[in-house]
Amino acid sequence: MAKPTKGKAPRRARRNISAGRAYVHASYNNTIVTITDLDGNSVAWSSGGTIGYKGSKKGTPYAAQLAAADAVKKAQQTFGMNIVDVIVRGSGSGREQAIRAIQASGIEVKSIMDDTPVPHNGCRPKKKFRA
Repeated sequence: MAKPTKGKAPRRARRNISAGRAYVHASYNNTIVTITDLDGNSVAWSSGGTIGYKGSKKGTPYAAQLAAADAVKKAQQTFGMNIVDVIVRGSGSGREQAIRAIQASGIEVKSIMDDTPVPHNGCRPKKKFRA
């Protein structure tokens, strides 16, 4: 005799998060946009690769624009987020476009902060980054 199967577990109630942070990690090869709540718990994320680009196209400004718009759309639809602080890390080509896409997607940008890590004369750079 077959065992009775358990029904689906009840879905958790949708949390309503009105404010959060958008982290934009812009490297030369890719741009990753992560949206978190104010405690730092990840709510939604997207990147040039999840949009569908491969290889060097992931690092383009257009891929960063699409990734930022996708992450904001997920956060708005799932959690109702409408206010965000933007924190940018890295010096890739997609950082400006990602910020513009977040602003254009209908979410209020409260502040923009650059948190790019800068070495205090740490490791010796590669030959192409010296001189």
